[in-house]
Order: sequence, then structure tokens, then C-alpha cells
Amino acid sequence: MPTSHAPSARPRLALFDLDHTLLPLDSDYEWGVFTTRIGWTDPEEFGRRNDAFFADYQAGTLDVHDYVRFATEAVRARGAEASARAHAQFMAEVITPAIRQAALALIESHRDAGDQVVIVTATNEFITRPIAQALGVDELLAVQLARDASGWITGEIDGHPTMREGKVLRMQQWLAQRGLDWGDVESTFYSDSMNDVPLLEKVDHPVATNPDARLRALARQRGWRILDLFTEHP
Repeated sequence: MPTSHAPSARPRLALFDLDHTLLPLDSDYEWGVFTTRIGWTDPEEFGRRNDAFFADYQAGTLDVHDYVRFATEAVRARGAEASARAHAQFMAEVITPAIRQAALALIESHRDAGDQVVIVTATNEFITRPIAQALGVDELLAVQLARDASGWITGEIDGHPTMREGKVLRMQQWLAQRGLDWGDVESTFYSDSMNDVPLLEKVDHPVATNPDARLRALARQRGWRILDLFTEHP
């Protein structure tokens, strides 16, 4: 449940990372595994590269542009209709069974309190838009994919990627579009990852959620709230 705060005249934002925060898995990584399982990618080569990129992400060294080109290669080759069908299967077989009541309840508690809920994720919009919808969240800031004249994705990123400092920048843009700045809102951000420290430091109420070991240690050092949505942790 969200932390109670004194009444505020400022609008309240509840910001959420997605992978390992609202979901007990990494949707980007699992999509790669799924495309291999349905025969879209070579198991050995794709698995090796996917694992390497995932390790880079965990280490905070990921080149997101290289990764997005790699991660969208199979989708780009098969086109919009086949990709939409595959994603629907991915949702049914991988994502929907992984959605936990604890995550839905946390989102709903913020919505009931009148907070604006926003998912801010480093995973691309093709993968995450249907997931956000399944979680009941309309506002999604994800890696935007550039599109060609036909409207299909090119493998490049459109604008600033929502990764590390890019999450802060995209949120600033989101606020500015609504005539707001950080000081005009009361903000909470839930994340599991050290990659999200820039945004955790920016908000009023950082919440280390299902944090990895490094973020858990930092949260204890900074006095940030720690929330284990899916498992008990000492």
C-alpha cells in the first residue's frame, strides 16, 4: 500500500517501473525467449546475444540503441499482423499468468487516492503497451520506436530512450506538456533497479521495490522506503 502523506494541494503522481517492479519478470527478456520458442530466432545465437544484453542492462552498461535494433529484428522482419498475433499469444502465455494481485492492488490504491498513475519503463512500446493496458494503466512512457512511411517500426529509437537519466527527461517532457514542473506535483516512484536511481532521486517519495542487492543497500543508506511486493526479504 502507498505511504500516507499529509493532504497536499499539489497533484500526486504514482510512477512505476515495469519489469521486476510491477511484474515478477523482465518482459523484454521474456519476449526474446518467446520469439525463440515460436521459431522466429535461432536459439543459440539469439540466446547468447540476449543474455549478453540483459547482463549489460543489469550492470548499467547497456547500449539501448544497439539493443533495440537487436530486439526488434524478428518483429520487423515479420510485419505488423504477424507480430500482433504473436504478441497476443505472448500476453496469454507469459504475461497474464505473471500478473500478481499485489501489483494490481498497489496500482488501484493509488488510483483510489486520486493519484495519476504512470508506467515509466526502459522496455519498448511494442512490448509494453498491451502490458500497461492489462494492468489498467493508460499513461505509459516507454522507449518509442521510430516508424517508416508505412507506419512500421524501423529498429531505431524515436526521441530520448526512457533509460537511466532518460526517464527523468521524458517525465520532465510529460509534465511540461501539461503545464507542470516537478515542484508542482507530489511524486512517488517505485523501481527495482540501480538504473533508475536518477528518477528515484528526483521524486519526493522514492520506493525501492523488489530491489536488487545494490539498490536495497542504497535504499537503506538513503533511508528510502523498501517494498517487497512479491517475496518476503529480511
